[in-house]
Amino acid sequence: MLKNSRLRLLYLVGIVALVASSDAALASPPPNIVFFLVDDLGWGAMSDYGNNYHETPNFDELCARGTKFTHAYSACTVCSPSRAAILTGQYPARLHLTDFIPGHPRPKGKLSVPNWSRKIDPSAPTLANSLQQHGYDTWFLGKWHLMPVYRDWSKEQSAAARAKHTPQVHGFDVNIGGREWGQPKGRGRYFYPFDMPGLREGHDGEYLTDRLTDEAIQLLDAKSDAPFLLYLSYYTVHTPVVGKPELADYFRSKNEQHGNAPNDARAAHYAAMHKSLDESIGRVLAKIEEIGETDNTIVIFTGDNGGDRHSACGGLRGRKAMAYEGGVRVPTCVVWPRVTPPDSVCDTPIIGMDFYPTLLEAAGADALPGQTFDGVSLVPLLDGSDSLDRDALYWHYPHYHRTTPYCSVRHGHWKLIEFFEDGELQLFDLEADPREQRNLAAEEPKKRAQLREMLHRWRQDVGAQLPIPNPARASGERNES
Repeated sequence: MLKNSRLRLLYLVGIVALVASSDAALASPPPNIVFFLVDDLGWGAMSDYGNNYHETPNFDELCARGTKFTHAYSACTVCSPSRAAILTGQYPARLHLTDFIPGHPRPKGKLSVPNWSRKIDPSAPTLANSLQQHGYDTWFLGKWHLMPVYRDWSKEQSAAARAKHTPQVHGFDVNIGGREWGQPKGRGRYFYPFDMPGLREGHDGEYLTDRLTDEAIQLLDAKSDAPFLLYLSYYTVHTPVVGKPELADYFRSKNEQHGNAPNDARAAHYAAMHKSLDESIGRVLAKIEEIGETDNTIVIFTGDNGGDRHSACGGLRGRKAMAYEGGVRVPTCVVWPRVTPPDSVCDTPIIGMDFYPTLLEAAGADALPGQTFDGVSLVPLLDGSDSLDRDALYWHYPHYHRTTPYCSVRHGHWKLIEFFEDGELQLFDLEADPREQRNLAAEEPKKRAQLREMLHRWRQDVGAQLPIPNPARASGERNES
């Protein structure tokens, strides 16, 4: 016990200083937020995650400034559900938005997929709504892919539907590039002309990734005194796999030394797309520094699902759409000045729904009326001092796309997958077997039963839609290609 009054005073001052340093970022003014969301970004696609063919020095520098997550997950193995989960903080299963829009029709599948939603309900609170009402300027750039579009609709019907579900309807002041597309489909694809909102004008040879970054920099240059949410949702690195010619030529010269065939143009273009992405990250961060906002800007970098190429998944099993780690684990980094320890690594599993409550807490903003969160705030992890009050993560994909319908749960280092067609269970110990090569379902009956019960209880709690037997077909096979 401290008896000396001077010692007691120094002790109290020290305690106050510690509390003040940990809470500094929660005080006013509210922080700016830059959210980098990358399409089809494999867990092993970035050099800081072990890729020695791709070159991503700006991302590596970002990781050196903050916290890198080794077990960060998207909320789904395909894009639209994951994007909806980030913006709403809810599981795709709760939203009933469980496939990419508009999905693949599978009339001859063994199971009939449920009548799922092809949009976010316009009345659902979103991250942009919350921050907008808290005084933020909210800017959306890039891929939206959260509005209904049906193959048998006329252009007029599609246009009317789009108008009801644009980023502006969901809380963004600005929309540049966002429409119903899941990939660039304009006449130029990744090169001008783009045929996207806010990108009507341009010049020949202009690359979409660069142009979106140009637009973001213009917004930063013209910013008001209000805090901002810059939500940069790159179409990169989704197909078509087309990089800038000069970068593709550069990576062709690297092919042989990295085990690729000398003429592997696809690998070279894929690497070039990542290089352009990385250059854009560097340009945005440089502009943030130029306008004097680095110390008051939270930066989040993540992906919407696993890689579309096995080579980008860091040796994990599977890829985009599949139930395995390669389809759902994504590279993720968070930089929060005065909170995240530099060059820190966190192995605690996190998921896309966590970003909404995290950023609300960071901004000192309250949840909107009617808001339900399935995610949890990551603040206890970001200061390196605690763990999360959560025991499991869940996924639900009652659709056909490189797989048959399934759901899964991760509890601790255990993961269970249940396939709906035949009820097959696959159980993996991710600590001992991160590549999911050994199915332990028969060897660990108690763990299998425990996780299956958790999974079924969760499905009921969130109102998950289930596929049902398809009377048009009595049999089917799972395809893991």
